[in-house]
Amino acid sequence: MTGSNSMSSGYCSLDEEGEDFTFFTAKSTFFRQPPKLVQQKEVEEDRGPKALSEEELRARIEDYNSTVSENGMKLGADGLYTGFIKVHLRLSRPVTMLTMEWTGLDGQAERQGRPMTVSEGQEGAGAGFSEKRTSFYLPSDCVKQIHISSTTTVREVIQGLLKKFMVQDNPRKFALYRQTHRDGQDLFQKLPLVECPLALRLVVGPDPELLSFVLKENETGEVEWHAFSVPELQNFLVILEKEEAERVRLVEQRFAVYRQSLQKALQEDQP
Repeated sequence: MTGSNSMSSGYCSLDEEGEDFTFFTAKSTFFRQPPKLVQQKEVEEDRGPKALSEEELRARIEDYNSTVSENGMKLGADGLYTGFIKVHLRLSRPVTMLTMEWTGLDGQAERQGRPMTVSEGQEGAGAGFSEKRTSFYLPSDCVKQIHISSTTTVREVIQGLLKKFMVQDNPRKFALYRQTHRDGQDLFQKLPLVECPLALRLVVGPDPELLSFVLKENETGEVEWHAFSVPELQNFLVILEKEEAERVRLVEQRFAVYRQSLQKALQEDQP
């Protein structure tokens, strides 16, 4: 992977916006041509996918836009519509990110504290950069606002977010969850990779209590070791060996205290 911040799967560059969130747009090639009747996924469990006519779709989009103050949805002439969704990043484990170590004219290397693009720092002849893979913890509950189309799938959203942060981990390690707040509790449901988040947002509406998108680790119940690279697996072995040695030390220390207590009690009981 190069140090460019351009995105595949139809994503283009992502621009940093404000302090709370960022958003990115999608290229026109990212928007697949829809059929005349757009398939929408209804939220209710007792209702299946419903085909909306162009008039019905336009009415629903107008109703949605009337409830938001900004970042509404737009319906194209081809029946495709675009809009924004917010994704909460709640990752409990570190991710492997690509960083750049820049070497200036004086030959000294400077490690950047954030992912760099190839173009950053390329001022002056003789300078160069090298790619470094580093593990980072992403900020807790970071929120990213992304601009997608009605045909953008969950798989493409996950890939786009990982590319934005230059995360090198396998996308299969992550999943997009639907969060619903009900009866004082947060309920999570993993979305299928072929689900279209913008269509789901249109059906549910903009209320975050009814629907929020959360990127988390893909909890399958079993560790998918094939999704990890060889260096990652080797690092896991090192960590396990350290944990094993520490637990052995604690057990030996605990039994040593017991032994000393017993020996002291025996000495006190001797005539």
